Amino acid sequence: MLREFKTFVAVARGGTFTGAGRQLGLTQSAVSAQIRRLEAWLGAELFDRGAKSAELDAQGRELLPQVEALVAAAQGLVEQAAGPGRVSGHLRVGAIASAQQDLLVRALAHFRGDYPDVQVRVVPGVSLNLLGQVDSGEIDLAVMIRPSFALPAELSWQPLVREPMVLAAPRHAPRVAWRELLAGQPFIRYDRASFGGRLVDGFLKKQRIAVHEAIELDEIDAIANLVRQGLGVALMPHTRQLDTRGLRLIGLDEPGFHREIGIAARRPLERAPLAAALAHCLAQAAR
Repeated sequence: MLREFKTFVAVARGGTFTGAGRQLGLTQSAVSAQIRRLEAWLGAELFDRGAKSAELDAQGRELLPQVEALVAAAQGLVEQAAGPGRVSGHLRVGAIASAQQDLLVRALAHFRGDYPDVQVRVVPGVSLNLLGQVDSGEIDLAVMIRPSFALPAELSWQPLVREPMVLAAPRHAPRVAWRELLAGQPFIRYDRASFGGRLVDGFLKKQRIAVHEAIELDEIDAIANLVRQGLGVALMPHTRQLDTRGLRLIGLDEPGFHREIGIAARRPLERAPLAAALAHCLAQAAR
C-alpha cells in the first residue's frame, strides 16, 4: 500500500485531489481510486466527503503523521538496500498476450541487464482493461493496441510497431479473391471487445461484407491454429512471431488497416524513471 500512502500524503498536504494528481503524475480519477483502496484497507474514511476541498476528517488528521513517518522510513530502507550505484524497486507492466510472447521478452532481457535488482510484475489483459489500469495507477505502463479514440490528456502514447491486418486462410483453401473467401468460408472473428477486433469489425462494415460467424476469440495464436485446422478464415494481424505453417496470408491492399502496438503511460513518463527505462528498452526491441 506504499503508493496509496504516498497519494494520501499528497492529497492531505495539497488540499485537492487534482493538485495531488498533478504532483504525482496521476489523473484525478486515479487519485480517487487509490484513496478509496486505502480507506477500504484501513476500514475507515479519511476525508470529509461534504467539503469542497479534500479536508481530512478526525481519523485522517490522526493518521497523517504516522503515514508520513512510514513513507519516509520506507524510502530510507529502499535507498539503504539499493546501495551505491544500485537501483531497486518494483515495476508493474501490463501487456497484451502477443506482446508478452516476443516484444516484451526482448525488452525485459535488456532491462534486466541494466536493472537486475528491480522486480517486474507483468499483468496480462486486453487493451481496454490495461488502459483503465494505467489511468487508475494500478500499473505503471501498458504495452497494448492503440485505441481508435483519443487517450485522456493525462496519458501519453508511444508507438512501437505497426502490424498489417491480413486474411488468414488454410493452405488448402480455394485460390479465389479474398472477398470470396470472406463471404464463402466460416469466419473466425477477432474478439469485438478488443481494440484489434474493433478494427476488423470496422473493415467488414466499410467493405459491406457479410460473414458466416463461426468462432470468436481474442488470442492471436489460437485464431491461427483454428484457421490452420481448416475451421474457417480470419482477419488478423501479421505479427512478427506468427507461425505461418499451414496458413495462407493474403494482403488486403487497404491503407490504414493495421494494428498499432505501443506504450500507454501517465504523463510525464520521466517522473517514473523505471517505467521510462523500460519504455526505452521496448523501443529498442521494436526496431
